[in-house]
This record gives sequence, C-alpha cells and structure tokens, in this order.
Amino acid sequence: MTAPTAPADDRELVARALGGHQPSYSALMTRHREAVYRVARHHVGEESEALDVCQETFISAFASLNRFDPERPFRAWLLRIALNKCRDWARRRAVRRLLRMAKPLDDAFDVADEGQDPESSAISATELRRISAAVSALPANLKDPLILCRLEGMSMAEAAQVLGVSEKAVETRIYRARQKLSAILKG
Repeated sequence: MTAPTAPADDRELVARALGGHQPSYSALMTRHREAVYRVARHHVGEESEALDVCQETFISAFASLNRFDPERPFRAWLLRIALNKCRDWARRRAVRRLLRMAKPLDDAFDVADEGQDPESSAISATELRRISAAVSALPANLKDPLILCRLEGMSMAEAAQVLGVSEKAVETRIYRARQKLSAILKG
C-alpha cells in the first residue's frame, strides 16, 4: 500500500506550471483565489468589481510567472499583484467618475440613483456596507496594510514583505488607518 502523496507546495506548482503543466497553475489559483478575492473585495468594495480584479490578477500572474522568485512566498507575490490591480481599478474608477460628471445635464435625468434603498436590507448589512465603504475610502498606503494584516491575517512581517516597507511602517499605517476609520465612521 502506498502512502498518499502530500499536496505540492507553491514552489513546486510554479515550477510545473512554467513547464507547461496547466493543472499546476489551476491548483495555484484554487489554493489562493479566496485570499485574492478577499483583498480585492475589501479594496474595491464591490463584489462584481472584485471578481474582475481577481481575474486580472490571475491573468497577470500567469503572464509573469517566470519572474516569480521561488525564495519568496508565492502568496505574498500574488497579493502584491492583486494590490496593484486594485490600484489600477481605483485609477480607472476616478476616470469614469470624471467622465460621468462631464455628461450634458439632460443626460443626468436618465442616470439611475445609486443610493441604497433603506428598506432593502437589515441594519447589520447596512453597517457592514458602511464599514466596507469606509475601508475602501482609505488611501492605499493605509488600506493595504490594514487589509493584509487585519482581514487577511498576515503577520506584520509578511505584510511588510508584500508592501516593500518595514514592519514598523506597517504597524504605524495600521494605527493611522484605524484612527481614520474611526473618524470616518463617526462623521
């Protein structure tokens, strides 16, 4: 009787994927998709947009898999790509907002009100959306460490590695993010 084989680690899966073994890349996606989605969801604040960011993240990761440093954790590398895709999304959103404002006034009557219907959800769901919006409104340098450490459960050292800053910078940014969130939620 043979012992069951242990699941391949990320480095092994990357090596196989680089060798053209598609199931290995699929295994990497399956292993990390929830973490990438959570980061994107907390960053962009909208489920459908987060799914788009996830897709862009995995496409970009696959295209640049040959640049992955096997001496570093794959998850950290992948989440760094996800954060960059979130920043790209935020820039595109700012451009879309600017273009919407540039529409003629007559077109504004055809634009649906995107405000939330207060009767459409329970108070807890409303509060969750309010907190999610507050997190999304934070500047990226405060939002990123908060999401990675407090929502994704990364250590400050891991978050520092993903963000390319010191652990002390991560700690300081989380503190500032909490202060800013508190001010946003009180106002």
